[in-house]
Amino acid sequence: MITTSRVTLLALATVIALAGCERPPVDAVQRGYRGTGMVEVFNPRITATKAPANQAPEPLAPVPAGGPPASTVFKNVQVLNDLGVGDFTRLMVAMTQWVAPQQGCAYCHAAGADFSSDALYTKVVARRMLQMTRHVNSDWKDHVAATGVTCYTCHRGQNVPAQVWFTAPESKQARRLAGDNAGQNSPARTVGLTSLPYDPFTHFLSQSNEIRVVGATALASGNRQSIKQTEGSYGLMMHISDSLGVNCTYCHNTRSFASWDSSTPQRTTAWHGIRMVRDINNNYMEPLTKAFPPHRLGPGGDVAKANCGTCHQGAFKPLYGANMLKDYPQLATVSPPPPAVPAPAPAAPAAAGAADTPAATTAAATKP
Repeated sequence: MITTSRVTLLALATVIALAGCERPPVDAVQRGYRGTGMVEVFNPRITATKAPANQAPEPLAPVPAGGPPASTVFKNVQVLNDLGVGDFTRLMVAMTQWVAPQQGCAYCHAAGADFSSDALYTKVVARRMLQMTRHVNSDWKDHVAATGVTCYTCHRGQNVPAQVWFTAPESKQARRLAGDNAGQNSPARTVGLTSLPYDPFTHFLSQSNEIRVVGATALASGNRQSIKQTEGSYGLMMHISDSLGVNCTYCHNTRSFASWDSSTPQRTTAWHGIRMVRDINNNYMEPLTKAFPPHRLGPGGDVAKANCGTCHQGAFKPLYGANMLKDYPQLATVSPPPPAVPAPAPAAPAAAGAADTPAATTAAATKP
C-alpha cells in the first residue's frame, strides 16, 4: 500500500524531473504568414550567454585630419599607403586591441627590430588580412551592406578567431568500411552530432559545389541531385542555422524550401555570403598556407579557413549589427593588392539552378 508521504515524494520527484527538461520561457517571433510555420524560436538563456561575446568595443578617439602620408613616414607600407600618418597609427593601435591585446605590437613586429621588417609571419598574414577586409567591405556589399567588417568581427581580442575550420581527416569508421560512405554516420559537432556528412565545409565553402536538394529534371539523366548530395546540403544548412542562432525559417518558407519567390530577403543575403566565404578561403587563406608555421596548420597541413561562424558567432548579425566600420572607414578603402602572395584563379561558378540561385541575382554568380 502506497502511503501519502510516498505519493508526495513521488510527485515532488516528478516535478523536479520535468523542471529539468522543460525550462520556460521560450521566445517566438512570427516571420511569415500564419500557417506557413515561419516562426523563429529563441531561448533567452542561450541568447544571454552569447551577448557578452557580441559586444563591440568602444572606438578609439578620432585623430586630426591631415598630416603627411604614412608611406613617407614609415617604411614598407604596402596596403595602408593611402592613409595619413595619424589615421595609420590609430588603425594600428585598434588592430592591436582587436587581435593581440596581450602581445601588443610585438605580435607582428619583431621586438627591438625595425618595424618595417617582415621577419614575423604574423605581419605577412596581417597585411593580407587587411587587404581581405578592404575587399570584403568594398566588393561584397551584397552580404555585408554598409555595416561591413573589421578585424574585430572575427578575432574579438584573440590571435585566432574562435571559429575556424580545417579540412577534416577521414574518420576511423570510414576507414573500416569498404567503399565511400561520404562522411556519413560519423557524428560531429559541425552537423549537430547527426549522421549527416561530417565535413560540410570543404564541399561547399571551399569548392563550388551546388547546394541543392531538388533535382532540375524528372529523370536520372543529367540529374546530379541525390540523397547523398541532399544530406551534404543539410549539413551546411545546420551549420548556418547554428552559426546565426536561427531556425531554417530565417531564410526559407517551410511550404516550399526551394522556392525563391516565397523565401525571405535573408536567403539572398546568405547566398552571397556563401560565395563571399569561398572567395575568402580560396583567394586569401589558401595562398597563405606556406606563410604559416606547422603548428598553425591543420592535421592535413592546410591553413585555417573561414565559415559562417567565424564572423557571426551565434548572432543573426555579427555583433548584433554594430557598425564598427563607420568609426574606421579606412578599412573600406581599396588599395593595390600586395604582390607577395599571388591568388589563384577563382573556381568556375556552379551552374545556376532553381534551388541554389535567386532569380533576381543570377548575374551575381559570376562574382569572384
